Amino acid sequence: MKVKDVMNPDVVFCKPDDTVREAAKILKENNISGAPVLEDGKLVGIVSEGDLLELLVIPEKGNLWLPSPFEVIEVPIRELLSWEETKKMLSDVGSTRIEEIMTRDVHIISSEASVEEASELMVRHRINRLPVMENDRVVGIVTRGDIIEGLAKL
Repeated sequence: MKVKDVMNPDVVFCKPDDTVREAAKILKENNISGAPVLEDGKLVGIVSEGDLLELLVIPEKGNLWLPSPFEVIEVPIRELLSWEETKKMLSDVGSTRIEEIMTRDVHIISSEASVEEASELMVRHRINRLPVMENDRVVGIVTRGDIIEGLAKL
């Protein structure tokens, strides 16, 4: 079985200048967990729910730190500034551009490749989807679910 037999030719995509808010809406409305990022029809990246969720991870504090007597006054100010930075970061997440968070090194596959090749790529690289390329153009997308569905029809 070939990739072209199981791929989805109707590719939902994002643009590099889309915001996280817009990309999240695209993913939700199309009930998908990721999409290629195209600029003027050329593949420039891929974005997934995981990429969007990583924006919500708050950086961990460093090791245990005990203030000196002189720093006791500074600590509440430092913590307040840290909290303000966190609030600002969370409020700005929606306006982050996709090109800032997308994966640029995209694994691709040909429509003539076998589903075994596609499966092997997905497992080896721990990815859930592969843009299907022909002549430097995205002609489809194949997901793990597409492959499973194709196998079920055998």
